[in-house]
Amino acid sequence: MASASTAKNSVNLPVVGPYNGRMVWLLFVVLFLGIVLLAILASAVGGSAGGVYAVAVGILGFLIFLALLAHTTYSIQPYETALVTVFGSYRGYLQSGFNLVSPVAKVVRVDLRTQVLEVPRQEVITKDNSPTNVDAIIYIKVVDGMSAVFRVQDYHVATVALAQTTLRSIIGDMELDEILYNRERINTRLRDILDEATDKWGVRVEAVEIKEVDPVGPVKSAMEEQTAAERQRRAAVLRADGEKRSAILVAEGQKRSRILQAEGLRQSKILEAEGARMATILEAQGEAQRLRILAMGASPLDAKALTVISLDTMSDMAQGQSTKILFPFEFTKLMEGAAEYLGVGRTVPERGLSNLEELEQKIGTMDDILGPIPKQAELTSEIQSIEDEIKAESAASEAVITGKKGPGVDDDLDDETPKKTTPPPPPPPPPAKPAPSSK
Repeated sequence: MASASTAKNSVNLPVVGPYNGRMVWLLFVVLFLGIVLLAILASAVGGSAGGVYAVAVGILGFLIFLALLAHTTYSIQPYETALVTVFGSYRGYLQSGFNLVSPVAKVVRVDLRTQVLEVPRQEVITKDNSPTNVDAIIYIKVVDGMSAVFRVQDYHVATVALAQTTLRSIIGDMELDEILYNRERINTRLRDILDEATDKWGVRVEAVEIKEVDPVGPVKSAMEEQTAAERQRRAAVLRADGEKRSAILVAEGQKRSRILQAEGLRQSKILEAEGARMATILEAQGEAQRLRILAMGASPLDAKALTVISLDTMSDMAQGQSTKILFPFEFTKLMEGAAEYLGVGRTVPERGLSNLEELEQKIGTMDDILGPIPKQAELTSEIQSIEDEIKAESAASEAVITGKKGPGVDDDLDDETPKKTTPPPPPPPPPAKPAPSSK
């Protein structure tokens, strides 16, 4: 048992060790001897009825023995301690197990286990004048049984009452919002105050937990409205932020779309201009080649043959639907030449056909006339290069749309797209040498 302690304005506790039950054993021995002597005396005095008296005395003594045994034996559990007082005098404490005490002694049991006490629900006014209902749970343990019995009337009631007043005092010095999010600090402060106050009672406060903080109806309604307004504010902020980001992304997408459209339009115009240029060059080159081929084929013709071709052309023109025909030459000269070739005009000297060497000397070689003709391999290579350029442009456009920077692609498209290298058009054939006039 813990040693007694003295304090100012407190009960002085005597220093007494474990209770000794040897006097009880002596009492039982004396009682047994007294019953035996009474039985012998009754048997000797009673004469013929002495045996009956002896048996009655024995039975009465046995009943008295059982009654004393019931009032003098105590079984103490390992988690308990018991204090023994005899006629208001403290005689010691009982150890765990079987114990014998005086029949006139008073035994007070004390539980040494951790006990749970519930602080009743009470309404407290906070520092900001908000009525709030608060309750709590206290975990206590008796560490000094003598102090818990002799220095306080009922340590359970005293601890709960002290917790109520202390909790009211602590809550009254705090605002409602501070109470709601500072429960741990309230628990620690309340435990320290209670533990210091109950230390002289032999009671240790192990923990204090605020069970519930429940503001009254109007205050709770105002808090719910405040919470709803705060959540609406957050939702509005998030909604506005989402709309802002959406507008930014839409504008960015429109910007990139317009940039891609402008770039595509520029490239398409460049390609169309390049194609038109190439077509013009090729058409001019083809027309020149056609004229040279006609000149090459018409070179061996004499004046008679040209007259016949002219008459055939006149016949074809006459078959048209036009009512007026304009000739870029004098028609009578053509008719005079035809009349001469038919034998009614002057004689035209004969002219022999030109051979290939004479034609090449006059109008040039076949390669000069037709120009360089691309081969199949060159055409395939040119088509493959065009397809590669189209794939590269598609990849660049997709990278700009998805926002990922690909190799050789600028996110802002500030730099100009590098110009495609197109193969130069074939050089035009050299001009044909002027044909010598036939005499």
